[in-house]
Amino acid sequence: MDDLEPLVPQGPAEERSPNSHCTQCPISSQSPGDSKVVEDFRRRLKYFFMNPCEKYRARGRKPWKLMLQILKIAIITFQLVSFGLSNEMMVTFKEENLIVFKHLFLKEYKDQRVDRYAVYTKTDVHDHIYYIIDRFINLQNLTVGNHAYEKIEGEYTPLTLCQEFFRKGSISPGNDTFDIDPHVDKECISIYPLEQLEDKTLSRDINFSLDFKRLLSVNIYLTLKAINLQTVRHHELPDCYDFSIIIMFDNRAHSGRIKINLENNVGINECKDWNVASTSGKNNHLLLFDSLVILACFTSLVLCTRSVCKGSQLQFHYTAFFHTYFGKTVSWSERMEFVNGWYILIIVSDILTIAGSALKIGIQTKDLTNYDVCSILLGTSTMLVWVGVIRYLGFFKKYNILILALRAAFPNVIRFSCCAGLIYLGYCFCGWIVLGPYHEKFRTLDKVTQCLFSLINGDDLYSTFQKMREKRYMVWLFSRLYLYSFLSLFIYMVLSLFIALITDTYETIKQHQKDRVLVSQLQAFVAECRDQPDSGKYKIDKEPTCCCFG
Repeated sequence: MDDLEPLVPQGPAEERSPNSHCTQCPISSQSPGDSKVVEDFRRRLKYFFMNPCEKYRARGRKPWKLMLQILKIAIITFQLVSFGLSNEMMVTFKEENLIVFKHLFLKEYKDQRVDRYAVYTKTDVHDHIYYIIDRFINLQNLTVGNHAYEKIEGEYTPLTLCQEFFRKGSISPGNDTFDIDPHVDKECISIYPLEQLEDKTLSRDINFSLDFKRLLSVNIYLTLKAINLQTVRHHELPDCYDFSIIIMFDNRAHSGRIKINLENNVGINECKDWNVASTSGKNNHLLLFDSLVILACFTSLVLCTRSVCKGSQLQFHYTAFFHTYFGKTVSWSERMEFVNGWYILIIVSDILTIAGSALKIGIQTKDLTNYDVCSILLGTSTMLVWVGVIRYLGFFKKYNILILALRAAFPNVIRFSCCAGLIYLGYCFCGWIVLGPYHEKFRTLDKVTQCLFSLINGDDLYSTFQKMREKRYMVWLFSRLYLYSFLSLFIYMVLSLFIALITDTYETIKQHQKDRVLVSQLQAFVAECRDQPDSGKYKIDKEPTCCCFG
């Protein structure tokens, strides 16, 4: 917002109350000069609520914040696209390497869901562990990628094989007896690359035996290195990756099925020695552009914070003015009209963009690797910037009605959602505990919430009904009653009421605009000012002051 000179209207009395910041000026004793003060203050309020184009016609001040916001939309969007393309290459490289490692280290692996990959016999467990070790030892003779072993101080990093097991235990299912010490011990051995095993028997070759009755898990840790050459093709700094691979044999359930899972933790570092033509110059241009984004957002942050502060200051003046001249109390809803929500949105967006751009600079210089945090910050800030474009559409009456309807409906929508959320939560708990043992979509509480939300939107209705196991008639009957009641309640009632709530608010706002109904005391007070922006009366810089509220 533009600069606003503090207005302190003159009142005939200057007696101050000990419990008030303003002088209690009697209305009955107002002089003709007070009418001039009221009119000036009304004009000042009207100028405050003008859009940038009207303010330009009123005082000739160029809308610098408007032009800055338009510039921000362009440069922030370009920055996001640039980061997105780089992030896309990084994610593709990570995902493809994960698939490669599964095919390299998991015996007879097929592209399928991970939780279905398991072994069921002792021989299979030993064979799979030996297979992983053998693949690690002969990796460079097998892989078609540019993978290599990690070296620390000139020595290769070994593969670490660890098992976790109960300290002691005697289990006899046939006699329904067991004796277990719940303390968990861990035993590890290291196997270095380029070593050959003479026999496929783990206990002979590497002195590693497994007691399956006490065994909880077998974890294999290894680290490999690779270089992402996709970035080189785009004339960016090359990325060197450290892949920390964990292969887990999970036997915690002791059900006879040992699930095998491979996870890959990735570290990204700057390559120590590299030389790519025309790379450093482009990288410097990106760093310069990110610095420009930070400068623009910081300028926007300062200007918008200044405008919010001036709006808050004017709100206090308005409250004191009405109390002094009219003896009325200003409601909180009217006070909040001085708080421009769009500026708050821009401030939040600027803070996120500055933080995200700083992280992006760190990623480009390879000092940081927080791709996920940077993506969240830049993605959220760009979303808020584009949402803020709606503010400028609101300068047109046909678009402004949509904004007014959304703003007016928001409190009722929140209250309605809280009530509907309690019912939804009750159905989630009920479905989880009753249908979880019989239906995969209700197995965990997280899956239940996703399944029910999908049902509200009409997804997977038939398959959800069909996949219910008919092992017990009582549970099957309950599932039908549960699903039919949920769908009837939320699709036909809750959603209909939700739409009706927004529609009713939209029609009310539309009728108010048609009848020109002034819904607040503040709007009625400002509407009495008939001065047009180009009347020349807004160019008066020096305004009368008053000791009644200051």
